[in-house]
Amino acid sequence: MSLEENNNLSPFKPNDHLANERTYLAWVRTGIGIMAFGFVVVKFSLFVKQIGFVLQTQVSTPSHRYSSMIGIILVAMGTLAILFAFLQYRKTEEQLKSGHYKPTTLLTTLLTGVIFLISILLIAYLLESSL
Repeated sequence: MSLEENNNLSPFKPNDHLANERTYLAWVRTGIGIMAFGFVVVKFSLFVKQIGFVLQTQVSTPSHRYSSMIGIILVAMGTLAILFAFLQYRKTEEQLKSGHYKPTTLLTTLLTGVIFLISILLIAYLLESSL
């Protein structure tokens, strides 16, 4: 029996596992991007305050510290996205090894919902700070 025939009989196909790894790495990049955006949101309000201090002018910023809260939430969501991606990667790996793969959209749905919610918060913050 050739190697190709053996791969066709086995549930352990390299291409499936490589695709699983690529998906995991894409989720890791997404999580890092979300964390970086959260970091920028937190540091931007600090930058605005510092630039006002340097220019010795009063810079108008909302005092509710929404940017810090939203930034911290984004960093936490990026961290959770990476954690859930790892758990999904391991689950998919086990399913591929056993030959009983069952796709799920839980991670995608959860992350989309949370990012949508944070986007609404960012819009509200921007509207409040621009008035």
